[in-house]
Amino acid sequence: MSNASIRWVWALAFSAVLALAAGCASETGKPAPPPAAQQPSAPPSNAASEDLAVKLPPGAARPPAPFPGQGWQAMFDGQTLAGWRETPFAGRGELLCQQGVIILNMGDPFTGINWTNDFPRLNYEIALDAMRLMGSDFFCGLTVPVGTNCCSLIVGGWGGSLMGISSVNGMDASENETTKFTSFEAGRWYRIRLRVTENRIEAWIDEEKLVDLDTADRRIAVRPGDIELSQPLGVAAWQTSTALREIKYRRVRGPADKAP
Repeated sequence: MSNASIRWVWALAFSAVLALAAGCASETGKPAPPPAAQQPSAPPSNAASEDLAVKLPPGAARPPAPFPGQGWQAMFDGQTLAGWRETPFAGRGELLCQQGVIILNMGDPFTGINWTNDFPRLNYEIALDAMRLMGSDFFCGLTVPVGTNCCSLIVGGWGGSLMGISSVNGMDASENETTKFTSFEAGRWYRIRLRVTENRIEAWIDEEKLVDLDTADRRIAVRPGDIELSQPLGVAAWQTSTALREIKYRRVRGPADKAP
């Protein structure tokens, strides 16, 4: 190959190298494409919680009655179950807190809640509003301490109309001196109030006093069975859906007719 041909080949190679370098420089000099705009995330869906909610009857909107006397302390904040836990009944229904009320959905047979904080054993009064939503048995089984023992105030049991203390001398609410029968409407709030003092248990439905039991020389205990899980303080319903609100208590010095 002649010297002229060699110089021509080198010239072509050098031109190719320059072109490649120019191309690389132009590519690296290109600005990076702007990042894709970030789409706002969708708000969390409330469909699940709405599906669980229970439709309350019109009577649930009725405002609560005032509490008699002074010194009442709230046990339910109207928004959460703080201070309460689910009673571990077998076959229990779902427990909900909505619209300022606690819902005990129907169990097979029990659904209930237990108070987890300190509570007096004597000389106190406890009150709450309870409403039967569905079912025909007791919509409020209020189990409370009585000194070293416990008992239950049964409201709406044995077919829906019985009220009484269970148990007294081994006899439950259907067969002792506290047994009463009254009509309890579904979808209506009832103010249930129970007072436990030395040698006496008193109970009211709304303003009517239905239990006035002298407990001296009487054996007070919870009826044997699942309801024992409600001890020392709990609220339960039997094959019934229940709404609860306005749960409060206060310390007292003696029976209602003797208190200063």
